[in-house]
Amino acid sequence: MNQNEAKERISKLKKEINHHRYLYHVLDRQEISDAALDSLKHELETLEKEYPKFITPDSPTRRIGGEPLPGFKKVRHDSRMLSLNDAFSEEEISEWEKRIKKLAGSDETIDYFAELKIDGFAISLIYENSLLKTASTRGDGTTGEDVTENIKTINSVPLRLHNPLEMESEKEIAHIFKEYAQLKKVVTHIPEKLEVRGEVYMTKKVFEEINRAQKKADLPAYANPRNIAAGSVRQLDPKVTAARKLDFIAYDIITDLGQKTHEEEHLIARLFGFRTIDLASYCKNIEEILAFWKKIREARGKLPFLIDGVVVQVNANRLFERLGVAGKAPRGAIAFKFPAEEAVTTVENIKVQVGRTGVLTPVALLKPVSVSGVMVSRATLHNMDEIKRLDVRVGDTVIIQRAGDVIPDIVRVLKNLRPKKSMAFNMPREFCGQKVVQKEGEVAHRIPHPEKCELVRLERFYHFVSKHAFDIVGLGPKVIDRLVEEGLAEDPADIFSLKEGDIAPLERFAEKSAENLIRSIQSKKEIEFPRFIYALGIAHVGEETAIDLAKHFGTLEALANAHLEELETIPDIGGVVAKSIRDWFRSERNHAFIKKLLDAGVKPQRFKKEAIGSKLQGVTFVLTGGLESMTRDEAKAAIRALGGDMSESVSEKTDYLIAGSDPGSKLEKAKKLGVTIIDEKKFKKLL
Repeated sequence: MNQNEAKERISKLKKEINHHRYLYHVLDRQEISDAALDSLKHELETLEKEYPKFITPDSPTRRIGGEPLPGFKKVRHDSRMLSLNDAFSEEEISEWEKRIKKLAGSDETIDYFAELKIDGFAISLIYENSLLKTASTRGDGTTGEDVTENIKTINSVPLRLHNPLEMESEKEIAHIFKEYAQLKKVVTHIPEKLEVRGEVYMTKKVFEEINRAQKKADLPAYANPRNIAAGSVRQLDPKVTAARKLDFIAYDIITDLGQKTHEEEHLIARLFGFRTIDLASYCKNIEEILAFWKKIREARGKLPFLIDGVVVQVNANRLFERLGVAGKAPRGAIAFKFPAEEAVTTVENIKVQVGRTGVLTPVALLKPVSVSGVMVSRATLHNMDEIKRLDVRVGDTVIIQRAGDVIPDIVRVLKNLRPKKSMAFNMPREFCGQKVVQKEGEVAHRIPHPEKCELVRLERFYHFVSKHAFDIVGLGPKVIDRLVEEGLAEDPADIFSLKEGDIAPLERFAEKSAENLIRSIQSKKEIEFPRFIYALGIAHVGEETAIDLAKHFGTLEALANAHLEELETIPDIGGVVAKSIRDWFRSERNHAFIKKLLDAGVKPQRFKKEAIGSKLQGVTFVLTGGLESMTRDEAKAAIRALGGDMSESVSEKTDYLIAGSDPGSKLEKAKKLGVTIIDEKKFKKLL
């Protein structure tokens, strides 16, 4: 075979393989066997190896996963990726309809489109000139992470858009899509740039297969399909993602193609080669929405994937856009959730865990039980007040639920089934070799010297590498535990001196994963000053306080030498917090830890005020409720850029309370204290 023949054969193979991908993943049809399709793919791969110059980005062979990535780049979304507000009852869905009808006007006719809310992971896909250019996560709604190489491994995501205009005939299209006659007026061409959004998920079948393999390898089972799907998308090695057999469902076309309804967007997505949800329904009114919701609730257990409700959206795009956004959610759509599924099990034990600040949390260890398709074996009991409220004891039979299909929660104790000799639970008098104390006015029980507790040491280690601190990808609790057990890391400072050879010999650490972890650690040596302060785990110092400290002191040296009086002059830092900060930096143990970090090459960057003016200098704001035109983080950044200050709590020092949609208790407190309350419109005018 010469080069021209190879080029032609490769082109034909790609077209044939993509045709069968479209049939299988979009139309649920299969013309040839899996073995035959595998044979076609093998021939293509063999030819591409022999003639690599003919490999293109949309080749089906590109799905196997390339080299591991050093990290994920940030991607700014052209339009915000919004989340949805929830409704849990017929009354709440009716209230939602009343609100949007009031906003729409009495003369506006409203119809709806309802579809399944798959328990997955939201992804945005950008196509340029028909080729998949970028795939990104939701992130904070404005900025996500570039996970293109991982998403390419998912077979139901087309690498090249399917061109409906190249189908054999309009008759063939009309056979599949009855609405083609109207759609062909919209889809006259493939746009230069197209954005499609949808959900990455894992089927129940694949999830069960993976857990069987985990069990066979004597490894712990994964919690649920959504968690493993989300984790798979954020793997630095695309080959790991490819092995997880993920799927993709499209639910939205962001690019304006002239589509008039959300229903049309589903049809257009299918024309372009995307799988959409078959169980979807046009609904004329609220009665039809309720009927569809009840139908899906009944069929829920038989579906091949997990769902936690139905998404209901105003069908007309023009009206949907006019209704706008409240906070991070569109007014014209809502997640109509199913009631949290419940199960009955027994409390086998109640154990106590300790957090990084020394606070003790009781946890119920349960006889494992399946709730919403997920095995649950523990539930937090929060504190002694919650235990007394429930009157829960070891041996009790309890009703548990997974609120929002995620968090296990004990909702009731069946006391008629209680063992005769059961005893009420009490907090231990000693923990980690220390006397347990409860400060006056506090619900929490704690140990007075958390720094002397090994368990707290681990919790602080976990906190140090967490997302809002050093954010070290690949360094989770299990890896940290192993490093500590093997004597490779006594504290977080030690990780910055690790070499590949130190961790590669450890069980379950391949040479490549060791290299990736070391690269991830080394990349975080230079760190923003507020993140560095937050990572230290100083009691009472959260993200906002860390920013305030960084802004006031600018450098680590200035903060470390700060006097109590100066700390107390900073807004929102009272006597208790100021003393906690001063005492932390006066500790010889902590002083040695800081020195160890700096000696290992960690460089907290001098804090630079990115202020574009001083218009709001000395003005303190508090936010409550959701904003329509910006996220809370964007609002905070805008205030700081003009020299203003943010606070998490309302006090007499607060100048303005910005009240968005659905404000919380801060609004009432602001009214009592006489704080000036402004809405979003006035806030933007102030900026």
